[in-house]
This record gives sequence, structure tokens and C-alpha cells, in this order.
Amino acid sequence: MRLVSALTALSAACLLAAPLPAHAATPSPRWQLTDTGVTARFRGLAPVSRDVVWAAGTSGTVLRTADGGRSWQNVSPPGAEALQFRDVEAFSPRSAVVLSVGDGGDSRIYRTEDAGRTWSEAFSNDEPAAFYDCLSFFDRRHGLAVSDPVDGRFRLLSTSDGGRSWQVLPSAGMPDALPGEAAFAASGQCLVTSGREAWLATGGAERSRVFRSADRGLTWTVTDTPIPAADPAKGVFALAFRDPRHGVAVGGDYRPGQASPSAGATTSDGGATWQPSTAPPPAYRSGVAWLPFAAVAVGPTGSDITFTGGREWRTFDSGSFDTVSCTRDLACWASGEQGRIARLTFDHP
Repeated sequence: MRLVSALTALSAACLLAAPLPAHAATPSPRWQLTDTGVTARFRGLAPVSRDVVWAAGTSGTVLRTADGGRSWQNVSPPGAEALQFRDVEAFSPRSAVVLSVGDGGDSRIYRTEDAGRTWSEAFSNDEPAAFYDCLSFFDRRHGLAVSDPVDGRFRLLSTSDGGRSWQVLPSAGMPDALPGEAAFAASGQCLVTSGREAWLATGGAERSRVFRSADRGLTWTVTDTPIPAADPAKGVFALAFRDPRHGVAVGGDYRPGQASPSAGATTSDGGATWQPSTAPPPAYRSGVAWLPFAAVAVGPTGSDITFTGGREWRTFDSGSFDTVSCTRDLACWASGEQGRIARLTFDHP
């Protein structure tokens, strides 16, 4: 991906520290689709760089590119055809962890260290009431995976060896879940991390909430968000943090044709409080990610971008995507149904 000269002229410090300055020319984003050769639905996406991207989806499908999407290799774990992968975390061109979702033993975690040529099963759920939704890593060794509530509280797995082994964390530090509250396995972004901190997005209950941990998942606080819930199909579906204090949340009602007012929110205090976006995405959005100078949200009916830290969003594409993920070297990718994977480019204003 090549950015326009107006962007590359901005200093790295400016890009990393704040939204695009008001006086700067606004770039025009667009998605450039790549040919994956498959029809799986990819809700899991993990770009490592501009060239290397991992994607995980239905029918146990895992794809990998090492040439910026010009070609894709099917590196699916053998025997996983009945599984639904909803999240992938990649550490390098060779190492990645994927999560399958489902009741009981359908929730599993696989790991590869040789670019997908071989996979090891690192975790298989044996708790019938658990349903794992998302996973996220603080660094190459420490990570978490979250399940919908078991015995009234969200259940967490923890790893300290890069996903090779997982242990269930004690639930004493987790606040009680509300009746009907759950996380959404829609984009691999219901659980996100920055530094030592983690955030968990929920919905399905009388109100949507965001849980926050400052100690890698041992203890949590929780706060309400302005994104509507009060229905099993509504709530916060995805979070993204530019740094430990500044974050955005998107969501809505995932049912086709249903209105999703107030589908965006922002925080500037690490998730302690959330404010509604003044111009939110116009419909349900399932995924969100930061570029250093902007944030991008995606959903089945379109994609939006904000240059104001999530306060004001504008739609730039009407295609269907489920998730979006970006890297610090200004590479941004989206994926979704019917094998759709695209990279973001910017046209000169």
C-alpha cells in the first residue's frame, strides 16, 4: 500500500500522537480487493506488516499472504473443517494463534510456528457452559481469551508462553455479568489490549458495557457505554485503543434492516467513561481499528473513517466487511463474507 505524499510528509510524531491536524488535506480512502480464491467468511484478521497478513474464518479456513495480497496460501489446520475460526493473532510471518468458537469442545485454540505448515492444538474447552469469543495478546508471550459468562461471570484464559498453553484465571476479580450479557464473536475485537491493560466489550443485556483490567486480566472494573443494548442482538461489538487512554467503540444491532442509532462512542480516560460520537457510523459496525492518524470502522453495509478520534465518522465504502486491522507501518486490511479481503489505499485529495 502506498500513501499519498500529503500523508508521508507528516512527521511520525504527529501521526502517532494525535488525529490528523485540522489544517491538513483530508485523504480519500478506498478498499482494494484481493483475490483469495475461497468463499469462507473471515471474521479473524491479523496483519503483521504491509506484506504479511493472516486471516481466519468459516469451515476451519486459515489463509496467509506474504506478498501484500497478490497471492494467498491456504494454511488451514488439518481436520478443522467443522470449526468456525473467529479470531487470529499473529506475532510474525511464521507464528500465529487462531481461535474457533462454539459450545463446549468447539471452542479451541491452535498455534503454528512454521507459517501454517503444521499446527498444534493448544487448548480445547471442556466446560459445557463456556463459549469463547475473542483473544488478544499484550506482547509475544502474554495473552488472554474470553468466554461468555460461566456461573454469572465472564471466564478468562491466560497464557504466558505465547499461546502454547492456557490456564483459566480465577473469577474473583471479575464483576458479575448482567442477565443476558455476552461478548460478540463478530470480529475478534470484543477483547483488546494496550500495554498491560485489557478491555472487554459486551452487549445483549439491559445496557452495553466495557470491562477494563490494568493487571493483565486478574481484576476488572466495568462501566456503561452510550451504545444501545437491551436486546440479545445489540451492544458494543468492537473496541480499538490508540494508546492506553484513547479508545473507540462501535456496535449497534446486527440484524439486517434494523436501525443502529448511536453506534459509536469514545473514551479519553482509558475506558473509565464513554461519550457518544457526535456523528456516529450510520449503521451497525462490527469491527474497528486505528491507523496512527485515523480510525476505520466496518460492517455488513459499509465502512467509515474518522479523523477526529471517533467523534465524527463519514462513510467511504458500501461493501460488506466484518473486521478491520491495521499495523504501525500504515498497512490496513479488512475481511468478511465470500472470501473478501481488501487493503486500504488513499487517493490524493
